[in-house]
Amino acid sequence: MTLYSYCLRYDDGAAPNPYWGVCTLVICKPAIRRVVQESDWIVGLGSVHSPVGDISSSVVYAMKVTKVLSLQQYDQLCKKELPEKVPDWSSEDFRRRVGDCIYDYSVPEKPKLRLSVHDEGNRKTDLGGKNAVLSTQFYYFGANPIPL
Repeated sequence: MTLYSYCLRYDDGAAPNPYWGVCTLVICKPAIRRVVQESDWIVGLGSVHSPVGDISSSVVYAMKVTKVLSLQQYDQLCKKELPEKVPDWSSEDFRRRVGDCIYDYSVPEKPKLRLSVHDEGNRKTDLGGKNAVLSTQFYYFGANPIPL
């Protein structure tokens, strides 16, 4: 088991995406997503410039990795079992707008970017992570982080 931690500069609901009973890390943090394995832990720490103040010594979320999928496999899973993770900008539900299944692999060689929190400028970082990280064992504190 390995513990990965990082400063969560922005907690906008997309990375991590703690909604619908599964916490996912699919965009951003490519270095972690490339190497993380099942049973590893990822901890997101707050930042000095958080909208709720300096939470740099606090935990925003922690997830035990229960599944690692390729981004293409994640797209297929979302289409079948987790459709809420596919962003829907027309939804009134904030959680639907920040879905992290932002690449459509209908054509695997050239994944298409869905309308989402990221744009083409994020493609290299997003796809460079290679994997989608999922957890059904997680703690998400959001705007009420827990001090270390």
